[in-house]
Amino acid sequence: MYVRNAMSTVVLTIGPAHTLRQAARLMSARRVGAAIVLDTDTSGLGILTERDILNSLGAGEDPDRETAQAHTTSDVVFAAPQWTLDEAAGAMVHGGFRHLIVLDGQEPEPVGIVSVRDIIRCWSRVPEQPPAPERERVGAVPA
Repeated sequence: MYVRNAMSTVVLTIGPAHTLRQAARLMSARRVGAAIVLDTDTSGLGILTERDILNSLGAGEDPDRETAQAHTTSDVVFAAPQWTLDEAAGAMVHGGFRHLIVLDGQEPEPVGIVSVRDIIRCWSRVPEQPPAPERERVGAVPA
């Protein structure tokens, strides 16, 4: 099986000036764990993950003042649609991350994003279940 079979083709793209709160709201609404950060001035691609936001909050930083640009990983490892899922998983393990932006050839536009969850879903024979509402989750703590 290949990255093209597992990747999400609808990706969340934000700008570097988005605040972490804005990014978190968009990621939550789309139910994704990462956003591609596109800097149109430099044509650069980066990635902002839920872990980046969590680390900022844990450091006591203000999510309304901190920007995506300040927390974006810019030394991104890119995958190609023709990579095997083994190759993608190996890159993730080697790099210590959970998401890969997928580029097809020399096009600067991402064609998708693949996550550890996407790979596991493809490797597993168990169909993915939609998450239960908060009130039904075991161990859910009210806000």
